[in-house]
Amino acid sequence: MKIFLNEKAHIVKENSTAFSVRNMINKNADIVILNGFSLSKDTKLKEDDRLILIRKGQMPKKDELENFLVARHTPGVHAKVKRAVVGVAGLGGLGSNIAISLGRLGIGKLVLVDFDIVEPSNLNRQQYFIKHLGMKKTEAIKELLYQINPFVSVETKDIYLDKTNVEEIFKDVDIIVEAFDNPKSKAELINTALIKLSNKPIVSASGMAGYYSSNTIKTKRVMKNLYVVGDGVSEAKPGCGLMAPRAAIAANHQANMVLRIILGHEEV
Repeated sequence: MKIFLNEKAHIVKENSTAFSVRNMINKNADIVILNGFSLSKDTKLKEDDRLILIRKGQMPKKDELENFLVARHTPGVHAKVKRAVVGVAGLGGLGSNIAISLGRLGIGKLVLVDFDIVEPSNLNRQQYFIKHLGMKKTEAIKELLYQINPFVSVETKDIYLDKTNVEEIFKDVDIIVEAFDNPKSKAELINTALIKLSNKPIVSASGMAGYYSSNTIKTKRVMKNLYVVGDGVSEAKPGCGLMAPRAAIAANHQANMVLRIILGHEEV
């Protein structure tokens, strides 16, 4: 019977179990993952099952690392994800969190755009560290992504996005993620992309400030190729600041919608 052991084809006896294969191949493996699920009890294997064996504390070989990084994915997902190219406009509270989630997913290529630098007030919600203060956000996020998943191709553009350059910058991506704070910039990017890049889905956000209920943040499909995440009302203003929990919730709504689109699930 053929299974895939650490993503390589492997022949095992009929009626083999996950733990029996573990004991034969690597009896010191602490983690046994079958088809994306970490096992706590032994399970009989089936044809074409995906079995991953990991030993805690042991650095994997380079040719194994990517397989281990995506071991918890559902089988068949990673091949589609790895082919995808996603553009992210803005690398602040939304965009930095989105980029990290997409990097952990193993998106094939990320095109990340921002013109700003990391400053102290960013640290309350953005995916940066004190050591990044003063760095370009594009440089800081690329450093972080390569520490998480070196198999993702990251292209950064240190530029101010507006209607004159949106088409050129995002012409080769499959999906555009809008992650701006500025309402004017949001509108300009979305309107330009809907006209000039009309075949590309856009995942935007509106309303995630403050500490209101998490459950009011939702993903809505407002047009065929336009998705909007948020509650639609809680914009940042005096007395209603931007904070880590709701920014991260909204960002991961956006990242999850990107994943759903890649996998062919276009409804929210």
